[in-house]
Amino acid sequence: MDSPFLDFLHANRYSDIRRVNGLVCGLSRFNFTYGLVVDIGWSGYGRRYCYELESDARAALATWDGEDHPSGPWIKCKGAGIDLLNPLMT
Repeated sequence: MDSPFLDFLHANRYSDIRRVNGLVCGLSRFNFTYGLVVDIGWSGYGRRYCYELESDARAALATWDGEDHPSGPWIKCKGAGIDLLNPLMT
């Protein structure tokens, strides 16, 4: 990733930034959750997985290969046209 984009991500408070299956992913703090954010670009992101604990989001991002959903106790997946509860948590 080029420096201006990394600077942009850090300025927008993304951490643990890495490429997963060709998509830029990272962690971000939201009002009540920590998001594993997928497909981050200059104008936003594709979706996010909401976790109660930052440590769970960090562990999931570190091990996720981009296939299916990430591991761990994510609560909800949100994005444009996406509003999915974790089927393993119901």
